[in-house]
Formats: sequence, structure tokens, C-alpha cells
Amino acid sequence: MKKSNRKKYGIIGLFTVAALFLLWLIFWPLNSYIESPGEADGLKSYVTIKNHPDKRSGSYMITSVYLQRARPITYLWALADPHDTIESASEVTGGQSDATYDKVQGFYMQSAINEAIATAYKAAGQQFTKKYLGIYVLEVQSNSKFKKSIKVGDTVTKVNGRHFDTSAGYQKYLSHQKIGTPVEVTYLHNGKQHVSTHPLVRLSTKKAGIGIILTDNVKVTTKIPVKVNPGELGGPSGGLMFSLQIYQQLTNQNLRQGRKIAGTGTINPDGSVGEIGGIDKKVIAAKKAGAKIFFAPYVKPTKELLKYEEQHKTNYQLAKQTAKKYAPNMKVVPVKTFNDAVRYLENH
Repeated sequence: MKKSNRKKYGIIGLFTVAALFLLWLIFWPLNSYIESPGEADGLKSYVTIKNHPDKRSGSYMITSVYLQRARPITYLWALADPHDTIESASEVTGGQSDATYDKVQGFYMQSAINEAIATAYKAAGQQFTKKYLGIYVLEVQSNSKFKKSIKVGDTVTKVNGRHFDTSAGYQKYLSHQKIGTPVEVTYLHNGKQHVSTHPLVRLSTKKAGIGIILTDNVKVTTKIPVKVNPGELGGPSGGLMFSLQIYQQLTNQNLRQGRKIAGTGTINPDGSVGEIGGIDKKVIAAKKAGAKIFFAPYVKPTKELLKYEEQHKTNYQLAKQTAKKYAPNMKVVPVKTFNDAVRYLENH
């Protein structure tokens, strides 16, 4: 082979290796995820209530965390960005496929919307009915004897022929049974009813259970029709802000007074607000969107939690710490309940 040809093939080889390395750098999926600040979106376009438009100035804003599968180049970028964190796939999805994880987040969101509607209608004195359909199955644990029958997305409606009005009712009933006792579980799969019987297993609480991760499947019917479209958002953390938006439209109170008000937190059946993950990133998203107020859940840590996690920070503490550094002009407000948020806006 001539020297010029060897040189030409050598250059081609170098370009090929460089191209393959570049493709690997950009596209090769790693076994980790990158969490970064998402968006803070105004909720006026998300909620439609018949004859109750939101014409007041200002906005309630739902905040999000952007989650993406890490690639080598984005992994390196995340290491240099103070607002990004890198999490293992098992920590984010619990070992579920991306499709199943997205499905679960959709269930969480729908459950949050239902509780938000009930909370807002109750606070506004408007008529609604709430029917507990059963338990959404979010995950079937590896030690569950039902793992070959019950799947993610199914709804458990009865245990031993008994239907309870809360997930706590199911859990309490099962906890009083003996581990290894066969139980008959009635559930819906793709809209069709099925029955499966298997022994109970020992849970991490050391009590008996089916071995599933769950959330409530609740149907809320209102006299004044309401539609909530969450778009591409998933998870339960929008509960508080959806509640405020729905309440705003039902009452037409001028609570916002032209302000952009962001926040986060789950909403529970009793109106209490629960903590969520990624609140530091949500504060950044709210700041970029121009929010002046940020509602952060405050759940007092138990003595047992502080015993094992001495440096534990509540959502409120972490949000306030982040705002002090990156958004000093934004007021972070701690809330324990939906009513806390309403009272703050009424008095400020």
C-alpha cells in the first residue's frame, strides 16, 4: 500500500472514531437521571369551570421539575450546574420501566386533581359528591404473592368481599390478619373485574399486607361542571395550586391582587398539604417566571425522623434557603393546610 493511501485511511479511521465517540457522548443512555428546574406555568388555561372564568389579574402557577435520562454529555453538564442533581434510575423509577413510571405519575396527578376539586368546592361552599372507587396499584412489590395477577394501573375494589371508603381502611383490615393468611382480592384490569386469592406477606412495617404501593382512586362529581387538564405534568405535587386556582374561579375573590403566586405541595382529603421532592428546583423555576410569593409545605418532622436524620430539612426550610441565595425578592410562605394559603392571601 502506498504511503499516501495509508495516511488517507488513517485520517478516515480517526474521523470514524471521533464520530462514534461524539455519538456516544450525545446519545448513549446512562443508568441515571438528571433533575433540573422546570417551568412555572399559570393555571388559568388548565382549569375550566362553567360560567366561572378567571378574569382577575395575576396568576397561580404550578411549578415542575424537569427529569431526563442522563447521557454522557448531559451528565457532565449537570455536574457543573448548581441547580441540577443526578439520581440513580432505581431512586427515580424504583426499577420500573420509563413507560410504567410515566403511567404511575399520571395516576398520582389524577388523584391530586380529584382531591383539589373536592378541597376547593368544599371551601367555596359548592355542592360535590366524592366516591371512593378503590386503590390505584402503583407498584407490586417483589415479595407479593399477587405479582403475577395484579398489575400497575389496576384498581383494587374489595378484599374478602369488603369495600372500604379509604385506603387506610384496607390497610387497617389487612394489618389485623395473620401473615400467610389467604385473602381474596377483587380488582379491575382494563375495566374488567377479576378475583385472585393468595397469602398475605410481611410488609416493611412488619404487618400483613398484599404487597402493593398505592394511591386513592376517587371520583368527584360536582354540581358546577369543572375540567382540569394537566397536560404533560405528572405526580401529586400540584394539588395545592390546583386547589387555589379552582377556589379562585368559584369565588371570584381578588386574592392574588395582580401577583404571580407559585407553590407546590400535595393536597390530602382533610385539606392538609404534604411535602414533595425537588422543591429547591421549583423555587428556581418560580423565580425565573417572576413569582413574588411561593407556598411551601411545612410538615413538622417527628422525633424519630430527626433521630435518624439529624440534618433533615423540611420543604419550607429548603425552599427558604434556596430563595435566600437565588431569589431574595420572593417571599416563601410555609403552609400546613389549604386554609393556611387562603388566609395568607386574604391578610397580605
